Amino acid sequence: MNKAIVLGATGGTGQVIVTELLSRGIEVIAFGRSENKLKDLITQHHSTPLLTYKLGDIFEYQTIVEAAVDADVIFQCANVQYHEMADKLHLLGESVMKAADILGKKIVIVDGIYVYGRQIAKGDENHLKKPHTKKGSIRVEFENLVFDKKWKNAKALIVRLPDYYGVTSQNSYLQPTLTGLAADKISVFIGNLKTPREYVYLPDAAKMIVEIAIKDDSYGENWNIPGGGLITGKEIIKIAHEITGNRKLVIPLNKNAIRIIGLFDPVMREAVEIMYLTEEGFILSGEKYENRIGKIAATPYKEGLEETLKLLMKKGKS
Repeated sequence: MNKAIVLGATGGTGQVIVTELLSRGIEVIAFGRSENKLKDLITQHHSTPLLTYKLGDIFEYQTIVEAAVDADVIFQCANVQYHEMADKLHLLGESVMKAADILGKKIVIVDGIYVYGRQIAKGDENHLKKPHTKKGSIRVEFENLVFDKKWKNAKALIVRLPDYYGVTSQNSYLQPTLTGLAADKISVFIGNLKTPREYVYLPDAAKMIVEIAIKDDSYGENWNIPGGGLITGKEIIKIAHEITGNRKLVIPLNKNAIRIIGLFDPVMREAVEIMYLTEEGFILSGEKYENRIGKIAATPYKEGLEETLKLLMKKGKS
């Protein structure tokens, strides 16, 4: 891979994939709708000549075709909000896959674990997909669209992430906890503080995603991006308190609390049905990755949280 395009480059996963690609000397085209955000991204990377940007709309496949014509691989990191998923996710899938098919490109789709539904196990890529939520069913339809045989020229793969954290994180369950603690404020924790859950550190996820993408035989398959093991909310908060010195209250939010907030917030209203992810210990197996790609990138939680919180505190002061 000599050149790649990242759709949704200014989002949480998009930013870390841009950084990882640049670290390998790969030319990167950052694609998005906001010129200001794209210019800020380039500034963050000290205006390296390896990074350029193209303006476009993820829902208009022609703009992707024009931007991606010289790229070897398309990384699809753009997403839609929970309350827009039913109306927009299929349209997004059609647009990115049509563009990849017209150009005959490889495309890496970044997705989550809603397709598995309520499970208490360690799931590999062949794990039964029995979603019990509307969003899970929509994501299964999305996967079927990505791997539809009507795409004759595109080569696609899907990478699946658990909940994640990192300084670029924008829509994860852990984000409000860490941003609040970094700002020395009272913060919230979404879910039960005692339930062990899996999180992946976003820079680790980016390393593994790029490693998968550069292998020709990775395409046409689903791939798990496992996290750093299980950890409880109490353990996360204890580590964060030690790093930040913030001893202010962290309020756990259960499903009923999210439901009440949802009366005023359409995103939180739609988040209620996936609160099961905060209550159960489903984790992703990395066996396939280890067998075919190599060692899993797994930064210890204490180290990843320290780096994340210190950068968030620095941003808050600037």
